This record gives sequence, structure tokens and C-alpha cells, in this order.
Amino acid sequence: MSSLKLFHTTNGGVTEVVPRLAEAEADVQGLVEAHMEAMLGVRFLASEYAIDCADGGRIDSLGLDENGAPVVVEYKRGTDAGVINQGLYYMSWLMAHKDAFRHLVRDLLGVPAASQVLWSAPRLVCVAGDFTRYDAHAVREHRRSIDLVRYRFFGKELIGLETVASVTGRTSAVRRARRGAAGPPPVCGQGGALAELAEAVDEMLLGLGDGVSRVQRKQYRAYQRLRNFACVCPPQKTKLLVYLKADPKEVDLVPGFTRDVTGLGHHGTGDLEVQLRSERDVERAVDLFRASYAAA
Repeated sequence: MSSLKLFHTTNGGVTEVVPRLAEAEADVQGLVEAHMEAMLGVRFLASEYAIDCADGGRIDSLGLDENGAPVVVEYKRGTDAGVINQGLYYMSWLMAHKDAFRHLVRDLLGVPAASQVLWSAPRLVCVAGDFTRYDAHAVREHRRSIDLVRYRFFGKELIGLETVASVTGRTSAVRRARRGAAGPPPVCGQGGALAELAEAVDEMLLGLGDGVSRVQRKQYRAYQRLRNFACVCPPQKTKLLVYLKADPKEVDLVPGFTRDVTGLGHHGTGDLEVQLRSERDVERAVDLFRASYAAA
């Protein structure tokens, strides 16, 4: 991150903007909370959320991600070895007080959102000035989904985020299912050639790079880094639909293969629809998958 630089033009010249830490933790928290959906793919719910337990405490930020999973976000100005354990403490409280979270979601986002909270995939996002190698190792020892995100300020209003480590947690139900069957989680209605196509897409998306996790919902299967970059819907009669975060305006749309679905209702997230009918279509879509992965 120290090699990352931003430049802007001033009086006809180029001025280097040096990366720096925030003056206070609250500066990081305020900026992320104001743009949480764009930065993290998380809808902001609450700031400094007080928990009712003997030891007390306040969760820096609470949110709901694109797949309906609850998200705890903790911030530190610099490097702090306690940020992960602090976040896990708050996440444990959250999982033991699901009704309180449901009520918060219901009051802010409505009853449908509250009824569809994905409790099988809660997430902890730690945003800090830096992390040690021990932090990156520690998250791999936990069963929870944890993202370590390094920040830097550039000038007064710009912030850069870099994922240092990302680990997908596994609930006991998911672990039991994986012991009994290999490959991606089953999708209702899939069979034959389209089932094989879905497996090929699953393997390709998971193999795009480090830190890719897969989240199963009834209506779709999401692939995410810090945010979703692809959503695969259950196979239809003749095709498999994949929704990507790639900008449709930057893609040469091909009828029957790619479609701009901006503003159109569909399952999953992303404005570019890719229709897959054969392995050749999957090969044609590789560059689009990579572009969406990079954008996330």
C-alpha cells in the first residue's frame, strides 16, 4: 500500500498526494459509514450500537451485506492487535441476540429484509491502518467470515481500501453438507448438461484469485471478495444466468449472450446479465468474469 500514489493537476503541474493515516479513528469510521454500500457492498444500519451485556461495549458499525448477511465493522486508526478479538466478541453477542438485530433491520429496511437475514453467513470486517502477519494467520484459525481491510487517506477526502486477508467461515450445517458431497452446494432443478455447466462456472469463479468466497441463497449463489462480483441463478430450461458487477456500458453487448439489466428486477446483484448455454459460452465469458472480479 505504501507504493500506491494518487496524482492531481495543480496550476498545470502534477502534485503528488502522499498516503497517510487518519488523524483519528472517527475519521475513518465516518467516511466508511457514509459510503458503506459503495465501499464494502454493505447497507449501513447503525453506528456505535450499544450492546446490553455485563461488560458493555459499542459495535462501531452494523450493516447488512448484499446477500442479507449481518456485518459487524470495527475500525482502528493504526495497527491494533485487539481489533479481531474485539470484533469477534461483538459478533458472538450479535449471534446470541438475533431478535435485536432483526428489529433493527425491520425498522430501517422493512419486514421482508428482516425475515430474510442470512444467519448462516455473518461477517466481521476490520478496517485498520495496518495488520501484522499474525493477524492474517489468526483469521484463518477462526470459523467466522473475516475480512481484514487496510486503509489510507489521500488528501482530505479520498480513501483507499485494500483487502489484506479474507476468510470464509463455515457453519456446522455447511460442514456436514460438505462432508457428504463434493463440489458446489446443490441447486434446485439442475440436471444433465446444465448441472455440469454450473459446476464449471463454479470452479472458474472460485479460481479467479485469492479470497473468493461462495454464499448460497435460495434464489442464487453469490461469489464475493469484499463485495459480490458474480451471482449465479438456478439453471433454467436451456440456460444458466450469471449477473456480474461489470459495467454494461463498457461491454459490447451481444443479443442472446449479454444484456444490460440496469433497473430491471432479478435475483442476485449486478447489472450485466450473461446467458450461458454451453462450455463455449463459459469460455467467451471469462474476460467478463475477470473484469467483474477486478471491480470488486
